[in-house]
Amino acid sequence: MIDLSHFVIDTQRPEKLKKQFCLSASILCSVCVFKHIFRVFLLRRRMMMKKLLVATFAMAFVACLGSVAIAEDAVLSVSDCVKCHSEQPAQIAANGASHQTEIDCQACHEGHRPSSAENIPVCSDCHEGSAHYEIETPCLNCHNPHQPLNVTLDGEHKVVCVSCHSGPNQEMVASPSMHASFACNFCHADTHGNIPNCVDCHEPHSELMTQADCATCHQAHKPLGLTYPATTESQLCASCHDTAFATLTASKAKHSQISCATCHTDKHMTVPECTDCHGLPHADSMHQRFPKCGECHNVAHDLNNWPAK
Repeated sequence: MIDLSHFVIDTQRPEKLKKQFCLSASILCSVCVFKHIFRVFLLRRRMMMKKLLVATFAMAFVACLGSVAIAEDAVLSVSDCVKCHSEQPAQIAANGASHQTEIDCQACHEGHRPSSAENIPVCSDCHEGSAHYEIETPCLNCHNPHQPLNVTLDGEHKVVCVSCHSGPNQEMVASPSMHASFACNFCHADTHGNIPNCVDCHEPHSELMTQADCATCHQAHKPLGLTYPATTESQLCASCHDTAFATLTASKAKHSQISCATCHTDKHMTVPECTDCHGLPHADSMHQRFPKCGECHNVAHDLNNWPAK
């Protein structure tokens, strides 16, 4: 065996070895073979490292997918949801309607993240048909799904409102007033079902009048068509018709003992016929001569004072 450790081997020029050291053909061959074997070893080691890294990452990726799959299959309860989402349960408790009593979080949010588009259901998935008939406005423009009873009316929503509340709209068309020119939310503000006080915009007929007094005579959607029940107190009428009321209360006629609504029934400015109550109290000859009671009894609220000529 020849020890070549003390030689400086120039592997790039093997022909030089033959001239300098007169090596045998077998030794000369081994020099070149060693060179190629070493290169192959390095190449294979590099390839093995690459394969090892690829295998490691592949196993980690599979493990990660497995953990995600386990998380998706986990059964979550409402108590789990509220650990992160605390605001929504409070809204549901206050104005959730059936969203509070009949369903839980998972009934709508089947996966995570619950705010992603694919995990937010369409209202019509449960609410079949359209509650508002045919409208193009998306449900979420008015309804917050976590507090559906707290309906907001931002901007002009007249078209949406009348799809359910057609009666008020018909009243406003049939009985025109300044109210008819306003959008619904001008009075009903930004909360569904909000009823404002008339005196917020209108001066009351007297300082003692309240919202209940206004609503006794005026209907909100046809305010000029005044109506009132027979139980309406005369003092309410007196807040506008003070002169007539003063004449009536000072009169000695029986009419002073009855309420205004007894004669002026149901509708404002109604003037009854005397014969509706009195029949024909005088002789036929008197009625033929004076066919209208007011020709003699010409002070409406003091019928005993009749300065007829």
